[in-house]
Order: sequence, then C-alpha cells, then structure tokens
Amino acid sequence: MCAELLVGGRTGEATGSHTRQDQHPGDLRKPAYLIGLIGDGVLPSLSPGMHEREAEFHGVRLVYRPIDMPTLTLGQGDLAQLLRHARFLGFDGLNITHPYKRSVLGLLDEISDDARILGAVNTVVFRDGRMLGHNTDHVGFQKGFQEGLPGAELNNVVQIGIGGAGAAVSLALLRLGVQQLTVSDLFPERARQLAMTLNKAAGREAVQVADPGELIASIRSADGVVNATPVGMAGHPGTSFDTGLLNKGQWVSDVVYRPIHTELLARAEALGCRTLDGGRMCVHQGVEAFRLFTGLEPAPQRMRQIFLSLIESETQN
Repeated sequence: MCAELLVGGRTGEATGSHTRQDQHPGDLRKPAYLIGLIGDGVLPSLSPGMHEREAEFHGVRLVYRPIDMPTLTLGQGDLAQLLRHARFLGFDGLNITHPYKRSVLGLLDEISDDARILGAVNTVVFRDGRMLGHNTDHVGFQKGFQEGLPGAELNNVVQIGIGGAGAAVSLALLRLGVQQLTVSDLFPERARQLAMTLNKAAGREAVQVADPGELIASIRSADGVVNATPVGMAGHPGTSFDTGLLNKGQWVSDVVYRPIHTELLARAEALGCRTLDGGRMCVHQGVEAFRLFTGLEPAPQRMRQIFLSLIESETQN
C-alpha cells in the first residue's frame, strides 16, 4: 500500500526505476536525485521549490515530493514501512517534519551526535543500503543568525518555546556562544528536561528555566529574545510575550516565516531593535539538507532569494 502511494500523485510521486538519471531522452547524462518530505500538512511546503531550483543551477535534476501522511491516510504506525519503501524505490533522502521527528529515531541505522542530543531527526539520507539520520534545524538557526545578526551580544538570551524546532534553536544558541540561556515553555517539565540535556552536553549550567513570574525580568535584562512558538503565524496572530518589555538595545529573533515579517518583528523594529526573520533558519536548514542529499555545495544567498520569491508568490496569490 505505501509503495503504491509513493509512486504516484502529487503527494508522493516517484519512479520505481530511479537510477540517478533523468528519464527524458535529451538529459540522460544529467544526474538526478529523488527526495521526499514526510509530515502532516506538508503540501504547502516551500522546500520542493527551494531544492529543485537550486539543483537546476548545479546542472542536475532533483525531484522533491511532499508525502502528506493524513492525505494518504497514513500515520505513525506506517512510518517504518514508508521508510523501507522509500529506500526500495530509490529515494536519495527524506526530510522529516511534524509530528515524526522523534518517532523516526528508532527506525534508522545511524544517527548523528547532534540528532541524538536533540532527540529529533529532520533529515534522512540513504547511503549504501543504510538510513542515516541528521538534524539540520540547529545548523539552520546558527548559520542564519550569523548571517542576519552579526556581532550581536550573546551574554544573556531568553527563548520562548522549546517545542518543534525549539530545542534545535537552544542548541544553536549555545553553539553561537550564549553564556546564559533562559527558556520558557507552556510545559515546564519539558523545558527542565531540555535544560538538563543541554547543560550535560555543554558541560556547564548554561540553560535555566524561567517560570512565568520570572519571565518579565528576564526579558528586560536580556541581550536578545527568541520566539520559538507558533505565535505569529498566519493562523496564530499576535506575539508570545509583551513587546513593551523590549528596549532598543536588544535584538529579537522569530522562527516563524509565514509571514516573513511577523507582528513581533514589526513591533521590535519600531522600538529600534535589530531583528532576525525565521526565513533565514528555514533557508539554512535547507542548505545543509541539500548538501547532505547531493554532496553538492549549495549557494545560501541564492537559496535565500529563491525562498523569498516563493514567499512573495504566495502572498500575491
């Protein structure tokens, strides 16, 4: 059943005879890659456009297919079989998104150290019959931050929300050199578990959990604040904290990229804060995934422009 769904239709088109060559007669010498995206609600994803257009610049053909599990009436129990069929059908790799980043861990042959620390995989590469799991979310935030907020102060940072890609953002902040990271989440126990994991990995007490009553003082004294919650998305308007607590000496980052210019960023900019949009993380995690899938060296700025053009097209339709 899974194999049939993978080889046809918008949600999982593939070629059962995939051999790293384009099937069009005029392009038989052109290498080809077959990539998929497994998740719930992935049909509007911008990843296919980013990866396929970047591949064109390298003179290769890359086919990227969203595999929307609810549309295919599949769920968590079908994930293992889906991975096996993807490997059999010649997929070179898969991106994994909500809600399968954690459940895929136990189904892989090998997991990168960072994916193990985070307990989440968002990229699976098929190599020599093995399935290798990676996490490019933290690389995406780290590279995006360095690009968009060079020279930002990193002594004391507050992060609101650690679900989804939030844990990867926390790891990235520590890798960037944050001395004290204060995290706050709707689920305090989840936040405490993350703090313990990251403190162990860092070898120091770098992460602390703030209760709601402590958050006001933490934001006011922070060098920067990161929103890693869904608040600000088209379906979740508003901000995850009171922006009146900010001052112009701070920087503000948002992981939300639909819209690219969120209410949080608009308010922060009006106060004179430096800002970082969520598109940079999205692009750079894609850059790293493209590198893992193809072995080619992508151009981050070009992929950023591709991403922005896709966002612009979306807003015009």
